[in-house]
Amino acid sequence: MSPALPPFSPSSRLPPGSLAYAFWQAADLIARVRAGRSLADNALQRVSAAARPAVQDLVYTTLRAYGRGDFLLTQLLERPLTQPAVHALLLAALERLEKHAQHAHTIVDQAVLAAGEMARGRLRGLVNAVLRNFLRRQEALRAALKQNPLATGQHPAWWQSTLQNAWPEQAASILAAGNTPPPMAVRVNLARIRRTDYQKLLLAEGIAATPHGEAGLCLAHPVPVDRLPGFFDGWASVQDPGAQRAAEILRPAPGARVLDACAAPGGKTAHLLETTTLDLLALDRHAARCRHIEETLARLHLSAQVRTADCSQPASWWDGRPFDAILADVPCTASGVVRRHPDAKWLRREDDIASFSRSQKSILEALWPLLRPGGQFLYATCSLFPAENQQQISDFLARHADAERLHEEQLFPNATHDGFFYSLLGKRL
Repeated sequence: MSPALPPFSPSSRLPPGSLAYAFWQAADLIARVRAGRSLADNALQRVSAAARPAVQDLVYTTLRAYGRGDFLLTQLLERPLTQPAVHALLLAALERLEKHAQHAHTIVDQAVLAAGEMARGRLRGLVNAVLRNFLRRQEALRAALKQNPLATGQHPAWWQSTLQNAWPEQAASILAAGNTPPPMAVRVNLARIRRTDYQKLLLAEGIAATPHGEAGLCLAHPVPVDRLPGFFDGWASVQDPGAQRAAEILRPAPGARVLDACAAPGGKTAHLLETTTLDLLALDRHAARCRHIEETLARLHLSAQVRTADCSQPASWWDGRPFDAILADVPCTASGVVRRHPDAKWLRREDDIASFSRSQKSILEALWPLLRPGGQFLYATCSLFPAENQQQISDFLARHADAERLHEEQLFPNATHDGFFYSLLGKRL
């Protein structure tokens, strides 16, 4: 844990479009993650829209490589820094130097300028000295990196050992994927346009894409959503191909009564409704997240009942009519999508796995009685840890003689999709 953070000053003498300005903004966000705060609290939204892409890139690349950067900084500092933002600035600058060595002079210069906005400018000399020391010693430091598992794996030690024990053959590739920027894919709204036609529209905009799954297109390079043809008219949605598997696996019949129990922000809800006409109820515990579901459905010209409710407490919202199909995309460690949320690697703790497992069990037990005999229940996570996935389902089946496993798959993150787990359960007649 870092020392308490001082209030962030929104004003600066730095030019808003400069690298120094991006360093200054990114350092505050990185320091807050080191202090135990999540980027999910919309902290990036207070960064000006013009500077946000550059700041986000610095923050995310630095956090993905945090294990490596922290090791390097430990070697370069004679004693720990007590100024969290300056420590974070150095992490960002080191990451930038490693990725763009040809611009070393500019990077050092801009980092020193950013340091001038912190700690009353007293540490500009330190920042300059540390970064130039790295440039002199970088070959020896990189050799030392290879001997440090935290620096090479760039995930916490407990995380690496859990993956190694669970998936010894895939662990190395999982860690490597978690340290890279994520791919971008869209789900074509097949109720509005054919995938081949949408692919042609993308190509006309200079966006190359390849088909994946039933409605997906994987983009060669990420683009802003406003470059996607017809996005705001509901022709397509940004959604990872792994997440698209939920609707492909569950496949509710036309007219079915369906529950999406943990629905926000609404991507899987919308995908289900794009496939056929359904009587669908979407739940989330938080009103703000339910508004996201409603906004998603409105953009796609879809309709469902959306309610703010705790799915594990059906007495407060269920009308007593059984569901034909239930999707429970339950809260989890999100270990399969960590490249999209790199702060999570350093905020999660090993005992979080047990905590999420208890919550998942509670949801399973609460929702199973709501499914009609002959109905189907899809349990989903974006986790890679068996305690939340295979073991959770095996334990559930041991407790419920009326449940059978119809289909199960564990997706590992790769160049095409993120990591997901799906288990389709049937309720015996």
